[in-house]
Amino acid sequence: MKKILSILLLLVAINAKSQSLKKYSVSKSGCSVYMFCDPGQFEKNYSEDSSKVYTGECVKDDFTYGLICVQLKDSVSSDQDAEALIESYLDFLKGQFSIRSAAGYGKGMHLNNNEDIIGIIDYWQAEDKIQWSIQGWTDGKIIAVLYVNGKEQADYNKQQVFFKGFRFPGM
Repeated sequence: MKKILSILLLLVAINAKSQSLKKYSVSKSGCSVYMFCDPGQFEKNYSEDSSKVYTGECVKDDFTYGLICVQLKDSVSSDQDAEALIESYLDFLKGQFSIRSAAGYGKGMHLNNNEDIIGIIDYWQAEDKIQWSIQGWTDGKIIAVLYVNGKEQADYNKQQVFFKGFRFPGM
């Protein structure tokens, strides 16, 4: 009986460790993200309009978890403009990731019930058959795109925990 209990406790501990989230700072952006794996140092680049772009990703259990965080050079003020901005950026990313099909944008989301943070979700399939789950967030000053991809669709609950784990400055 003791052996069974010991094995059971060991399995629970291993499973708990594999599901744990850790908070990572997104360079010097003021943003942070909770991830299931270590993305290492976020890479900083600049977009064509001189916005700062931070990227990082890591692999856990055959799924890639990634973040693209854009500090906009010019912020937008209205919710309508913010939603259009996310759509435009996600459309741009479809080309970058060779996406061949998409479920269609799910709109009207807010991060942690904060009405000032607008969100859009979508599900994509790339030319190489990789399945993508995408969540975009913006407060009008920063765009965050979180993604999970793999050969099959990721566990819905796990991806939602990841998608809701982004933190804007001051959160």
